[in-house]
Amino acid sequence: MDFFNVMSVDEVKDILVKNFKNIKIETEKVSILDSYEKVLSKDIISQINVPEFNRSTVDGYAIKSKDSHGCSDFMPSFLDVLGEVRMGEAVNIDINNGQCIYVPTGGMIPKSSDCVIMIEHVEKLDENTIAIHKPISTGENVVYKGDDIKESEKVLSKGTKITSQDIGVLAALGVNEVEIYKPIKFTIISSGDEIIDLDEKLEFGKIRDINGYALYSLIQKLGGSIVKRIIVKDKYDLLRDEVLNGINSSDIVLISGGSSVGTKDYTYDVINSFDGQGVLVHGISLKPGKPTIIGECQNKPVIGLPGHPVSAIIVFKIFIDYLVNEILDINIKKYTVSAIIDKNLHSSPGKRTYQMVSLEEIDNKYYARPMFGKSSMITLLSKSCGYVIIDENCEGLYKEQEVKVHLL
Repeated sequence: MDFFNVMSVDEVKDILVKNFKNIKIETEKVSILDSYEKVLSKDIISQINVPEFNRSTVDGYAIKSKDSHGCSDFMPSFLDVLGEVRMGEAVNIDINNGQCIYVPTGGMIPKSSDCVIMIEHVEKLDENTIAIHKPISTGENVVYKGDDIKESEKVLSKGTKITSQDIGVLAALGVNEVEIYKPIKFTIISSGDEIIDLDEKLEFGKIRDINGYALYSLIQKLGGSIVKRIIVKDKYDLLRDEVLNGINSSDIVLISGGSSVGTKDYTYDVINSFDGQGVLVHGISLKPGKPTIIGECQNKPVIGLPGHPVSAIIVFKIFIDYLVNEILDINIKKYTVSAIIDKNLHSSPGKRTYQMVSLEEIDNKYYARPMFGKSSMITLLSKSCGYVIIDENCEGLYKEQEVKVHLL
């Protein structure tokens, strides 16, 4: 077996896209009320203009702008009031030079007017006459038909993760349901004789299934669903049976532990036992996370994550997040914070290093404090806000250097 023929992070991402981007994910139609944080599987094209008519953005009077030119507090323009617009009603009145009509905020303005003067700049002389004390220009205080959204315009793209703002846009368009991707289905297998679940008695030499629960929550945050989370002892047949169950019921199978070169690490052999290309990646020039395995079994990705919690979660954030976003065409928004590193930081030559950091704000500046510890220490994650990336060709970072912190 060719263990640890390491590849770069970018090479591994290319392999993921090449082999798994076209995995078929089912779609369904849902009410927009049930679409929050779901992913659109089709573009949304507007069938209407928004707004559908010229509207006032203020309480005031719709006028022809040239009737206000040259006016002032000392030399006002006098206009005849033809009436008022009521909210929700169409306007069939045309105004001529020297005329106006009252319009509330959001009300339709006559096509013959080209601006609305705010009520604060108007003096009402009687029921039929106003005086204007301020000149205004064409288009002032008016939203024109189609200013916001034009008919036939693409409003939301396939791959959009729907926000509450997007739901408001859909409502404005009169769209009551959308087609979305169903959640990508995962199976989580925690492998190891020493691993026990939370309801089991903790005996000397045993450890809790940290990774299974952490991965479960990461998948939920990603918008996926978990078909099964199970702990498997270090037996080849048991592991293979659960991987087969995962392949048959899920889109992606995750195996936590069993990816290194120990005598009981069966992930490599199990992946190669199925129809398909078998192991595609075994070893990444990455710290932490070097012993990661990626394989293709019966057209499904089976990914062996390192057993150490920090390594497993970092690998998930780098590769599983990336794969899901590629499959669903999600244009993901990555949130980062600029900060100043507060001490010199060395890296491992030839490996892309992901260094956990905490953040502290001092005098309106963020300072990144490296969090040191072994990748088996779960508290390393709980005390960290994010991580900085040190390129494989970089020797490290210097104190006071500005860095980009990728938030967890």
